[in-house]
Amino acid sequence: MPSSTTTGLHCLFLLVSACCQIPQGSNFYPFSYVIDSTLGQENFYPEMQRQKRNMLILDLPLPEYTFEIEVSLQDSSYLEQIKDYFKNIHLPINISNVQTTVSNISITTVCLPSGENSSCCFCENGYAWPSTVCSDVMPCPSLSLEPALPCGYMQKMPFYGPYCEPQTEESCGMGEPIVMHMSVRLDSDFQDDLKDSSSLLYQKYKVDLEKAFNASYRCLPGFVSATVTGFNPGSVFVNFEVRTGAASFTQVGESNRAVPQFLDSSYQLNQFTFTRVITNQTNFTVKPSNIFEGDIVRLTCEINSTFANATWYHFDQTISAGSRYSIQTVLASRRSILKITNVTTKDSGSYSCVFIMSSLYHTEIYNATETISVFPLHVTPNFEDIDVTCNSPEVQAKGLLLSCCIDRHLTSLKVSWKVNGAINITGVSILSGNCTGYQLNINESLCPPDKSGAVTTYTCEMETGHGARRAQSIRVTYLRKAHVTISSSTNSTVSEGYGFNVTCKSDVSSYDSISWKIQSGNDTKTVDCDMCIKNSKFPAVSVLTVKSASQDWRGTYICTFSQKNLDSSANITIEVISLPLKQNILIDPIATSIQCQVPHALECCISAKTVRDYRVTFVVQQNEFQVERKKKDNLLCYMYNHTEKECDKEKEIVAYCKFINRIGQGVDSEQIRLHLMPGKKISCSDSLGIGTERALLMKPCCDVKNPKGFTRGNITYQCINSSWKVARNDCLSGPINDLLGIAESLVSSPEAKAQLPSYLAQLQEQTRKELTTINNSSANLGAIVTILDMVSSIPVEAEEPTMQNFLSTVDLIVDDSTTEAWEDLNKEKTQQSSLLLQSVENFSLRLQPLNNTIPSVSANTVQLQGVVVKENNNTDYNKNFRSTKNLTVNVLISETEIQTLTQNSTIVSVMYSKLGHILPRKTFEYVNGLLITTTLSSNRSQKFDVNMTFAKKDLSLKMPKCVFWNFTLNNHSGDWDNHGCTPTELGDYVICSCNHLTSFSILMSPDRSSEPIVENYISFIGLAISIVSLVVCIIIESLVWKYVTNNTTSYMRHVCILNIATSLLIADVWFIVTASLTDQKQQMSRDTCIMATFFIHFFYLCVFFWMLSLGLILFYRLVFILHNTSKTAQKAVAFCLGYVCPFVIAVTTIAVTLPKNSYTRKDVCWLNWKDSKALLAFVIPALIIVATNLFIAAVVIIKILRPTIGDRSSGQERKSLFQIGKSVAILTPLLGLTWGFGLATIIKNSNPAFHILFSLLNALQGLFILVFGTLWDKKIQEALLKRNSSSKWSSQQSKSSSLILVTPMLAMSYPFSRTFNNLCGKTGKYRVSSSEPSTSSTENTSKAYSLLN
Repeated sequence: MPSSTTTGLHCLFLLVSACCQIPQGSNFYPFSYVIDSTLGQENFYPEMQRQKRNMLILDLPLPEYTFEIEVSLQDSSYLEQIKDYFKNIHLPINISNVQTTVSNISITTVCLPSGENSSCCFCENGYAWPSTVCSDVMPCPSLSLEPALPCGYMQKMPFYGPYCEPQTEESCGMGEPIVMHMSVRLDSDFQDDLKDSSSLLYQKYKVDLEKAFNASYRCLPGFVSATVTGFNPGSVFVNFEVRTGAASFTQVGESNRAVPQFLDSSYQLNQFTFTRVITNQTNFTVKPSNIFEGDIVRLTCEINSTFANATWYHFDQTISAGSRYSIQTVLASRRSILKITNVTTKDSGSYSCVFIMSSLYHTEIYNATETISVFPLHVTPNFEDIDVTCNSPEVQAKGLLLSCCIDRHLTSLKVSWKVNGAINITGVSILSGNCTGYQLNINESLCPPDKSGAVTTYTCEMETGHGARRAQSIRVTYLRKAHVTISSSTNSTVSEGYGFNVTCKSDVSSYDSISWKIQSGNDTKTVDCDMCIKNSKFPAVSVLTVKSASQDWRGTYICTFSQKNLDSSANITIEVISLPLKQNILIDPIATSIQCQVPHALECCISAKTVRDYRVTFVVQQNEFQVERKKKDNLLCYMYNHTEKECDKEKEIVAYCKFINRIGQGVDSEQIRLHLMPGKKISCSDSLGIGTERALLMKPCCDVKNPKGFTRGNITYQCINSSWKVARNDCLSGPINDLLGIAESLVSSPEAKAQLPSYLAQLQEQTRKELTTINNSSANLGAIVTILDMVSSIPVEAEEPTMQNFLSTVDLIVDDSTTEAWEDLNKEKTQQSSLLLQSVENFSLRLQPLNNTIPSVSANTVQLQGVVVKENNNTDYNKNFRSTKNLTVNVLISETEIQTLTQNSTIVSVMYSKLGHILPRKTFEYVNGLLITTTLSSNRSQKFDVNMTFAKKDLSLKMPKCVFWNFTLNNHSGDWDNHGCTPTELGDYVICSCNHLTSFSILMSPDRSSEPIVENYISFIGLAISIVSLVVCIIIESLVWKYVTNNTTSYMRHVCILNIATSLLIADVWFIVTASLTDQKQQMSRDTCIMATFFIHFFYLCVFFWMLSLGLILFYRLVFILHNTSKTAQKAVAFCLGYVCPFVIAVTTIAVTLPKNSYTRKDVCWLNWKDSKALLAFVIPALIIVATNLFIAAVVIIKILRPTIGDRSSGQERKSLFQIGKSVAILTPLLGLTWGFGLATIIKNSNPAFHILFSLLNALQGLFILVFGTLWDKKIQEALLKRNSSSKWSSQQSKSSSLILVTPMLAMSYPFSRTFNNLCGKTGKYRVSSSEPSTSSTENTSKAYSLLN
């Protein structure tokens, strides 16, 4: 049995390297000898000898070989002996039989057993492990800190090499040492002393840790040292450096694992936290080297070690795969590739790749960082936009070179050109360095006139070859110089005051602008008149229209069509020939009277400064006469003495003078009106003229001292007491006359827009100075309004001083001091108040924004605010105004409405606190708030909603109406209209919602609501009862007609009653229809209203006159008892009086008043009172008839009181008094004695009770006629009873006398829409009956008294 020692050393072996020379082709392998301690040397040498014998038999050449001989020992005690043996062998050894020489024998490797299947191998001095296995050998575990002990490395058994080799620079651990930066964590609290390298704690930690590190890492290949470099908080992180050879991941991990064995456990070293950061073993490459925006960039990291995963960072941000980033990691090739597409400048910066390999005891991090810069790729063209004139000879000859360049030179640059546009002109591409060119070949035929202005885009596209691509476009606008023609409607000459137009045409329609200039000598004026120039695109035509030529318009007209910077022009010369303007010709007289066969001087004068060679004639009644010329100071006058020879009748003669210039164009003066008075007595006769008493004479305002010779206007004289007196002076003051003349010249000037601001300043200043004159003269006031109207047609920039001057002028002429002048103007129906309002509207409408704003301007009674509509406007138009008396108005236009407007259009609102009160209005309606005008520069045909909130001025006024000033009403004189507006009353405010824009306000009426309601009810109910009663009356009369008309007197009485009822019925029907329409505010045509008024007037007059007929018949029968007239004669007189007289009066009234448009009232269909006094055609006949019937009533009463037989006793007297009272009680309503109430209603502010009683008594007149005219008649009662009982008519009748008198109705001027303002005729009956026949009665007396029955 072998010993235990022998068994424990069975893995021990020696590697003996022998160098010898042996023949080639010998089969020689390493061999082993097992040295057993029991055998000794005997067993060893025989084996060697046998081996040598084998070696000697080889016949080998003599090359050198190195043999590795492994010697295995089972007993380690022989190790040193064997080492010594080999060291003491004398070399060389010749082995002759095999021709071999052993030159050197060295022990290289010694392995000791370590574990069951492994051993710990050591290299002898001078030997080292080969580099091929350097990373695979693992240090053997060592329990000693002694650094002198050799390091063994674990090898598996059986071990077949490779073995240690002679130590060279390439051997394991023999190269330049590397520094491994490592860290490990101590699971203990960090102490501040560890930050101080001089502290005891720091030194202790450093010494202990370095000792442990050196012990554990000393067996790493090429180990030099391990040094602690510092401590960091976070528990305690130990940073240390290990200087060693190229150690593998596994070797370092095993060394880390051994560290706790050499360190006290109190340090609490966490052996799982060893980390190594490697920064210099990663190959980091970037392609391309020059990076531009848009390129595709590849970043590649490559290491010489395996790894578990790779992570990329941009600065400190982790990069994840996405749309622009892709990461390709290949473990086999130990590389990771980051691909960035479409790179931008934001991608510049540092990029890091991190490879991580981790095990239980060691983590290695490979880290590499590179910084990249991304440059913008700038392509710079030689043009961005360029205009080219196709038909320019120079351009056609040289062409046009386009080019694009980049700021860096690239060898891989690729270039292409693209052409896109209506005009396809191409060229040739040229590449030179970092620039590319494109030479265009331009031909006129390729750009026709209709395509002038077309843009062709040339795009150069440049590529870097790595994905970056940049393009730059050059816009070429191809223009064509236009062929322009110009012509004039007057050839080359035109007279002052005449209109003409100049037409300019171009064959190029796509122009940008057209300008007109007038060159006269060295002076060049630009025509800035939007109203004068009309331009069209297709065809390209511009027409300059001059309505009234002046000397400002003479010169050479230059019409220029501009497209981009290319101008195409044409010109024509216009000569303006002098001719006086119509308004600058003074006529004298303006209107006068003339006598037959007597010469009368007629004059036409012009300013002597403007005289040219004119041919002047006077035209009288279409006959032309020569004139005599005479100078009067500053005037040159043309005179003609006219003698009228045709004197058969009075007539009006018209005369005027005619001026004709050298080109045959002429102008007529205003007409001179001559009134021929044959045979009339002349009352006034002097230098002014002749005329009868009260005649009028009109003369011009001649002022020979005026440089212009005269001023505008006229003076009216009236002949009073044989002397001419000034009745009216309508002459303008000198400054206002000058302002009017300048305004007329300004409006027709080619530079009106430029001159307007200075003129408005002059106008405002002169108006302020002449304010006293204006207050006392409606003519001067009217002239200022005319001036404002003229200048408001000129567009003006919205500069605050200009706007202030215009509004201040308006403010001055609507001041309270001008009230009387305005009243005079409105009486004359001159439309000036409406014209003033329209002029302000026109001015605000034509305001042109300055810097996209409309400034707010305020005068005393006028305020202006406005806005410019911008694109994507998202706010309401909300403007508030407040007058000096704290009245307010708000204008609100919603955002929705504003968004429908065109961009840069304007909304302007103007508030007036006094202008509303000078505008004409209806009776009983008052402007009870501010007046607001809102204008919109955009043309809109559809509705446009606007809301306005007005504060009430007078809170006592009621019934608000939202109205606007309609300029088209009243023959374009203007009037308030409420169409399209809805009022909403909220306390002290009225909200007006309207669907259009113009000038708005509110009209309100006095609180008369209670009276009209009562009177309306009385009128309509009473009229209904009256109509029914009249119908019943006519039916009854028709039923009993043959029973009650048995004598002439009774027949005539019932004829009158029947006609009264019929006429009153027709009149009431017409009245109630028109009154209903008026009260319901329904529109009625003017012709219908005139017809209704005529028939109401006619039939009410018929009622009056038939009542008069009845009264006259009664009077005739009572007074002329013995006189007898036939029935036919009485009927003829009655019908003429009842129908012919009213017809004559009604027709005369309408014939006189209708031509003057003053037949009816404005508010109701009834006779006019205010303008023409047409109501007198009803009042006067009514008053006469009432007076006549009152007289007849008095006669009847006297007749009744006269006793028939002897003197009356006291009883008879009392009975007579009773009969008188009964007569008065019945006759009063029938004879129209209620007219007293009607007279009371005429009085201003009369008691409402009179109106109510008047309406009640007059509305029930039909009922009165039925009761007192028909039903109270005893004969009618008996006839009805007998007709109902079918009994015979009784021939016996009691003596009776009946008196029936009827008095008419008279309509008052109180409005029909409020009440029934008529004084109606009432029918009444007074009956005196006696049971005894009169002894003195005759046949005629019986007939007379039968009229009373």
